[in-house]
Amino acid sequence: MFQISRRTFGATLLAGAAATTLPRGAQALDLNSARALIDRAIGEVNSVINSGKSEKAMYGDFERIFAKYADVAAIARSALGPAARTASAAQMKTFTKTYQAYISRKYGRRFREFIGGKIEVVDAKPLKSYFEVISVAHLQGESPFDLRWHVSNKSGRDLFFNIIIEGVNMLASEREEIGAMLKQQKGDINALIGALASA
Repeated sequence: MFQISRRTFGATLLAGAAATTLPRGAQALDLNSARALIDRAIGEVNSVINSGKSEKAMYGDFERIFAKYADVAAIARSALGPAARTASAAQMKTFTKTYQAYISRKYGRRFREFIGGKIEVVDAKPLKSYFEVISVAHLQGESPFDLRWHVSNKSGRDLFFNIIIEGVNMLASEREEIGAMLKQQKGDINALIGALASA
């Protein structure tokens, strides 16, 4: 049986959850809002994990959560790295949508390993131009570990855009992986999109 690692768990959460609300206009994001945001996101994640659905049935749920709560555009742009600066608007739009589905499928295959687990928010604090919401993950057969969620409203909505799991930056990890895939495709963004769609 696959034994989930903490690194994989963090990457899965990146795929499965983030946080946002309806547009807040000129209202600034504050500490309580950021913390409540992650509380709601975690509630949805835990609900799907323990829903009893099959892995495939979970894929759609987690893609919906990702699309609803994550700053998908920022995450996808970061994952693509320097190539995002030369990509056309059409390529970025297609890459973002394809990446959203890809990452949801990729980690959705492992979600059943989380059954019986629990994630809870324990603290929150301001960090530079965003907020860090601190949570603890409790998985069966694992000692509790730290998850830090980064929340911003730079896009005009309150959004989750990164996870730090015991010091490992999951956004950077995704950038490294997608960069390696792009290199395999000899820098061809359209070929990368095709590879992600079929992965």
